[in-house]
Amino acid sequence: MKKLLVFTGISLVLTSCNTINYGGYPIRNSYPARNSGSVANTEREYNELMKTYKPETAEVLTDLLNNDDPSNPRTSISVNNKSSCNMVLTISGNNFFRKIPIGAGKIGYAMVPRNQNYRLSGMLCNSSYQSTKYITSSYNISLSQ
Repeated sequence: MKKLLVFTGISLVLTSCNTINYGGYPIRNSYPARNSGSVANTEREYNELMKTYKPETAEVLTDLLNNDDPSNPRTSISVNNKSSCNMVLTISGNNFFRKIPIGAGKIGYAMVPRNQNYRLSGMLCNSSYQSTKYITSSYNISLSQ
């Protein structure tokens, strides 16, 4: 019986050694496969955000009409969604994070601190959009599928 317990203990230790990364190469997980659920997830997130989202319409229009006044510490980002799908655009930068719901055929916008790198990302009709931009003045992009 004692030999069986020792053998079981050694087996457990040896088995666990295969699942621990001891400072070697990082364990890579495969990327998730595209599935029809991502459109449903984006639509669900879009609908949830629309309940509480407050657009910065006046600030963005003032920024654009004042020819992007360089003395203003903030500037605008606008995204024209030319697709037939709703999307959620994530803007993240240094001490900045915002999600913007943008309806199909609509324009979404936000004010951001200028002179910073921003990562823009989102799902558009089951296609992924990702971009990194250094924003110094008002920035406008059009997305379509």
